[in-house]
Amino acid sequence: MPTLLPPALEPFLDVLRCPVCRARLRPGHGSLRCPAGHTFDIARQGYVSLLTGTRATSGDDAAMVQARHRFLSTGGYAPVRETLTRLTAEVLPAGRGTVVDIGCGTGYYLAGVLGHLPGARGLGLDASVRALRSAARIHPRAAAASWDVFRPFPMGDSTVDVVLNVFAPRNPAEFHRVLRPSGRLIVVRPTERHLAELRGRIPAMVTVDPDKEQRLRQALGPCFEAAGTRHVEYTTPLTRQEAVDLVGMTPSARHLTHADLTGQGPLPAEVTVSVLATSYRPR
Repeated sequence: MPTLLPPALEPFLDVLRCPVCRARLRPGHGSLRCPAGHTFDIARQGYVSLLTGTRATSGDDAAMVQARHRFLSTGGYAPVRETLTRLTAEVLPAGRGTVVDIGCGTGYYLAGVLGHLPGARGLGLDASVRALRSAARIHPRAAAASWDVFRPFPMGDSTVDVVLNVFAPRNPAEFHRVLRPSGRLIVVRPTERHLAELRGRIPAMVTVDPDKEQRLRQALGPCFEAAGTRHVEYTTPLTRQEAVDLVGMTPSARHLTHADLTGQGPLPAEVTVSVLATSYRPR
């Protein structure tokens, strides 16, 4: 008998497509298969491995995933998640629909959204299998699959109500293709003030490009128009370990040595969190 699908993955069989031939996928023996025989294993942790060929290399490594778990568990980014949840609820006032988180990481934001939308189903896509091990188990209605944001998404046209993109790379054309005409893309990104206190103490940290907003408008403009933006800014207290974890879960971790993260003098006791969250409607 075929292995039973993870409960959260089964409802997405009408959305997922074979990344090789674009046919619909069906359950196999511990896998998903298309009619042409392309087979994609389901990991024991519950996510499906859809990536083929050369693997993406930009996903979180084990240390980054552990740092992310520790920091997010403190609630330091809870206001960001709450804002994302409110924006999603505005799109799905009845609490039902399909939500896909592109670059979902450990699934923290997707789980928060699903927790407030009792009839919604969620799918997280990420290149990091280490992060997906958590994302596949973080919420009963959250499925997870390995994928590279820069490739055509393994989903059918107009099958998604909300696309979430939180501190993650973007693929505007694919966002537009998979969204329903009534759907929304919600993008969360940092402002120049984000984590300013830490950047002042750790010069090797990645800075926020001052032209970031202009580049975002140019990238999304052909496919989307902004429907509203919320600026979320607050300070949150930090222990030294929380400061190290906060840096260690960001792209800066790829440019820093262990000594850069742990060998500093006094680190700030609080940090500014400053992000913009914009809801976009498809053109």
